[in-house]
Amino acid sequence: MSSPSRPRTTSARFVASHSVLTLDTRHPYVAKSLLDAQEMHRTVMSGFRGWIDNGDADARAQMGVLSTWTLNFKEAALILVVQSRIAGNWAHMPNAALREEPRFITVDRTFNTGDTVAFRSVVNPTYSKARSGPEGQRMRGRRVAHTNPAGVRKWCARRFGDGTGTGGDMGAAADPETIAVRMLPTVSSATSHKALRIARAELRGSLTVTDPAAFVAALSEGVGHARAYSCGLVLVR
Repeated sequence: MSSPSRPRTTSARFVASHSVLTLDTRHPYVAKSLLDAQEMHRTVMSGFRGWIDNGDADARAQMGVLSTWTLNFKEAALILVVQSRIAGNWAHMPNAALREEPRFITVDRTFNTGDTVAFRSVVNPTYSKARSGPEGQRMRGRRVAHTNPAGVRKWCARRFGDGTGTGGDMGAAADPETIAVRMLPTVSSATSHKALRIARAELRGSLTVTDPAAFVAALSEGVGHARAYSCGLVLVR
């Protein structure tokens, strides 16, 4: 994310590893990940065992692990993309769960001010709803999910600006009205995180880079909330 203390630069380099897994949705190992968001989180993080001490609260953030997934119902396939600072190790996965061998892509790209890129992202679009205490005092807002495309575009305006070209807090500009928004089913957990419910929306469009350092930070760290649950990864081409 952009920061007042980060100096503006005209270019910035982004380096990451992408694992692309094509999994069989009919296999129990895969099916339980689709049914439970916490199980999907465990599946993603299982590729990075041993790199960080067990129980470290910010292991995902330290290794830069972000993910996104899509379903191909006709082929009964789950396509899982995992981004990280180091390549994942998926040798532990059951052979029958894999439709094909995992693919590994090293992303090494320099972004310049004014570059235009196509992007796709699945995000958790939320806003802070004001609350008042029993005596009318202002309280910390409650996080609420946007549930329709118009609301999601308000979320986009905070991230990408209002279309005037100045950009939002992720170092890239886009007119929210030009971004294709598709509402996705909410994911949840019925096991260890029974209160977990994550609203999701898929965004597709183009962005113009306004602050390369902030943009690379957003690509590296993800955007929005629920980044541990396959939200916030921004894929560009």
